[in-house]
Amino acid sequence: MISPKSKVSKARTGHRRSQWKLKPLNLSACPQCHVLKSPHRVCAECGYYNGRPVIAIKDNRN
Repeated sequence: MISPKSKVSKARTGHRRSQWKLKPLNLSACPQCHVLKSPHRVCAECGYYNGRPVIAIKDNRN
């Protein structure tokens, strides 16, 4: 079994782990309904993608 040659310091470990951060969501406005959505995805509100209706959205507003 291979073992490490020397101890890895806490500072070195911390410098390596400092890059493990979350990126903020990249959102864009839908050109049809102006709701924020992920780019290159079908809008969940209106069902449009690239100016065309792709999925039919049921209207459950009573």
